[in-house]
Amino acid sequence: MLEVRDLNQYYGSSHTLRGTKLDVPEGTCTCIMGRNGVGKTTLLKAIMGLLPVSSGSIRFGDRELVGAKTTERARVGIGYVPEGRDIFPELTGEENLLIGTFARKRNATREIPDLVFRLFPVLRSMMRRRGGNLSGGQQQQLAIGRALTLEPKCILLDEPTEGIQPSIVHEIGEAIRRLYTEEGVSVFLVEQKLPFARRVAGRFFLMERGTIVASGNMDTLSDDLVRKHLAV
Repeated sequence: MLEVRDLNQYYGSSHTLRGTKLDVPEGTCTCIMGRNGVGKTTLLKAIMGLLPVSSGSIRFGDRELVGAKTTERARVGIGYVPEGRDIFPELTGEENLLIGTFARKRNATREIPDLVFRLFPVLRSMMRRRGGNLSGGQQQQLAIGRALTLEPKCILLDEPTEGIQPSIVHEIGEAIRRLYTEEGVSVFLVEQKLPFARRVAGRFFLMERGTIVASGNMDTLSDDLVRKHLAV
């Protein structure tokens, strides 16, 4: 479904993505892992068109996305939940969710899909509360819900468990599993917590200095690979 080939990206003179290659098949959860600063967030932003790339290809289905606007990428079915959530603190939960509906295809309805509340029932009680008054875990659920309002075929999640209490981490993990196993939504996940990644993802990529250095099914992620590429 999502294919990245030979992607190169620079911050000034710093070469951040170096011929990056990976794929996210339809109906799977694929996790990309690596130490801080290796380019994981940069990769997600490049896929969404939030950062320019110097060369390479990003294909979604049969469509080439390099050069396409971020809004176009959302309309073909890519949702994005950034690191740090980036909800609108002064808007209510309902208003935050409704904003996501405007990223849908033109002439689409502006209703919040029932899927959002099936995955995160607690959001129903937060529709009138301001986003800034929610806990970190509630804000993360709201951010994922906002991305789901555009009814994506693929969703990019940047460290969705960061700073979240364990009970909500479990709920988010279950929501991710249901997304790809029951709803057919492909998930591309950046995650630092190895137990969480092992629980929810079926495939992995390991990144070092903007390059993919190992990949495979999650059950092949060995202790040696973890020590070499993830241990601090």
